[in-house]
Amino acid sequence: MATLSLFFHDLERASVYINWIMVKLDKIYTRGGDKGETSLGSGKRVAKHDVRVQAYGTSDEANAVIGLARLHTQGDADAMLARIQNDLFDLGADLCWPEDKASGAESLRITEAQVIRLENEIDAMNADLAPLKSFVLPGGTEAASWLHLGRTVVRRVERLMTALALDEDVNVWAIKYVNRLSDHLFVMARFVNDKGKKDVLWVPGANR
Repeated sequence: MATLSLFFHDLERASVYINWIMVKLDKIYTRGGDKGETSLGSGKRVAKHDVRVQAYGTSDEANAVIGLARLHTQGDADAMLARIQNDLFDLGADLCWPEDKASGAESLRITEAQVIRLENEIDAMNADLAPLKSFVLPGGTEAASWLHLGRTVVRRVERLMTALALDEDVNVWAIKYVNRLSDHLFVMARFVNDKGKKDVLWVPGANR
């Protein structure tokens, strides 16, 4: 059983035991992070502003925004978002445990299958949408507005992950997943906007 000290935004808030089936939270505060450091899944201590911590902390932020979007979705859209929320915890687990090929240690990783699922869902939703004739402004419906906010937070996750990848190994499927996820949330925002009929379009120079 692998032991992770994590609660994706603040690793010191909980001890999470993961065997990829069971999760147990046994303590919410430990005081271990009171000096501005936290533990990665491997046990390594890093600053709380470390780019890796920022990456999985921001994925947690994206997850919270998607939770708000789900207050205004139902049916297939809500089911897709539920799967994405679970995937984002997988992503947090992936990012909090640095890849270490030499040790051979196993850890939870985002996989190709999760990326392919997003692509299939994007294609299915996009098939019902008219081609865009301008850029879309965030808005239209409450669900779409939250999804657009989620999309921008996911883009921030991606920027942090690619910055991290300059210096450390990062799962390539995790990077592909967040890249695809922002597209997914964009397309879903249009889909829940009455399949694009309630989209708010950019009019270049309209207020000059």
